[in-house]
Amino acid sequence: MRPANSSTASWLAAAVFAAAMTIGGGFVAAQSAPDSENGRYSMTPIPEGVLRLDTRTGTVSTCSKNGAGWACYAVPDERTALDAEIGRLQAEVEKLKGQIAAGPTVSGKIDEALPKSDPLKKEPKVAEGDRRIEIPLPSDQDVDRVMSFLEKAWRRLIDMANRVQKDVSGKI
Repeated sequence: MRPANSSTASWLAAAVFAAAMTIGGGFVAAQSAPDSENGRYSMTPIPEGVLRLDTRTGTVSTCSKNGAGWACYAVPDERTALDAEIGRLQAEVEKLKGQIAAGPTVSGKIDEALPKSDPLKKEPKVAEGDRRIEIPLPSDQDVDRVMSFLEKAWRRLIDMANRVQKDVSGKI
């Protein structure tokens, strides 16, 4: 018998593996499929490992590989905490509604009535016979100041446009 070289050994190993898979195929098919194949779990890769969603219960777990193998840890369910907070707030609202319904709890009496309008706010002038509001118009001095400002701004804009035109035409 002659010694086996590396290509013959690797070919022999592949053939043995293929035969074992063919023979064991009937055994594997007879076993029940894992839950992930039946659609119970949905797996999504993440940088730390795998995110597993249990489609029956809605539980989410993170699975990662450590020295002993794969381990899955349930992700804290924020929905439970939110539902608890909503319940607490609803109970508090009901308690406050009960207190309001019990009646006013004003202590002490105010001797004088509060003003109906703000004393610092200027009220529009109303003519005696008419109920029209007078709108104060700007004075001639205000109009002159605005016109002066607009004239200066227009002159500056024209000067700037002339400078740009000279720069573009190369007459600097």
